[in-house]
Amino acid sequence: MQILLQLVYSGIALGMIYAVIAFGYQLTFATSDTLNFGQGEALMLGSLVGLTLVGLGLNYWLALPIVCLFGIVQGAVVERIGVRPAIKIKSEFGWIMSTIALAIIFKNVAENVWGRDDLKFPSPLPESPIKLFGANVLPMEILVVVGAVLMMAAVEVFNRKSIYGKAVVATFNDRDAAKLMGINTGLVITFSYALSSMSAAFAGVLIAPLTLTGATMGAVLGLKAFSVAIIGGLTSGMGIIVGGIILGIAETTTGFYLSTGYKDVPGLVLLLLVLAFKPAGLFGKSVIKKV
Repeated sequence: MQILLQLVYSGIALGMIYAVIAFGYQLTFATSDTLNFGQGEALMLGSLVGLTLVGLGLNYWLALPIVCLFGIVQGAVVERIGVRPAIKIKSEFGWIMSTIALAIIFKNVAENVWGRDDLKFPSPLPESPIKLFGANVLPMEILVVVGAVLMMAAVEVFNRKSIYGKAVVATFNDRDAAKLMGINTGLVITFSYALSSMSAAFAGVLIAPLTLTGATMGAVLGLKAFSVAIIGGLTSGMGIIVGGIILGIAETTTGFYLSTGYKDVPGLVLLLLVLAFKPAGLFGKSVIKKV
């Protein structure tokens, strides 16, 4: 029972990282019906930039806001270069190829700047586990869960309470109507991409002390986060959190009780089942468009 509880703790921490990245998918889909398939690379760049800042002697907690600022700039660049031209010409698939191409470019740049070897990110918290309800949990895992929840909650409060957040919500509800009301929907879409990459970069700095940091770390995490977004529903914040936790726990328990070679199987099986029986996601809502 103690081992199972420990696996659940690790699964929740892993799942919340997936949820934060998937939350970025939701942000861009809500405003532009597009997805940034370079979310994993945004996480990777955030972790490597954070590692560089810490290596230069900057405190981990001071490096966090700088990494978030870097993520904002990186996301805005992706939208301006890869997404906006496709939206302008109303290309259905141009933004897919553009974001994938930019992801490959970011990965190659990272390999040339930081090398291809995985690097150790120093933990800002003690690495010795603490007892929680009879099972061991790392302080960094607790920070991951708390940080992920606070970040997503902050974005939700911003969207609901601030005038700029309400512009985002208006664009989500009806982009054409929002434009007629004087909202700069192009700027809102850029802002959503900036927030999306910021959340991924933030997740990268959170997860980096728990794993090795390198140029190849983003691809798998981005793909799994996309699975979480589909499983939970691209229109449901709660669904993304629940989907992330389900996938995280499924991976840790499968890896321990069966084999690490099978830890990716439950998530893929669940993804196939959701697409077959509930394409909008477990918590998503199907939208009926009148023509």
